[in-house]
Amino acid sequence: MADKTLPGKLSARWSAIKEFVKDLHAEMRRVTWPSRKQVRATTLVVIVTVFAFAAYFAVVDMALGRTITKVFDLFTKT
Repeated sequence: MADKTLPGKLSARWSAIKEFVKDLHAEMRRVTWPSRKQVRATTLVVIVTVFAFAAYFAVVDMALGRTITKVFDLFTKT
């Protein structure tokens, strides 16, 4: 049965934290970290992709904006 007193709860919480940190440390040893060259390459890909999408959306936004303006102008002429 679980200890419901404050010191018992604190002890259980502390044990859970220690177990978590121990598991975290063991898991971090298994991580394969990318090399500096891989990080640079993937970062460059992300930056180029972001700029490409930004340019694409800017062109689409401009085209749709002009089209909508022309349609509004067509219907609001008196």
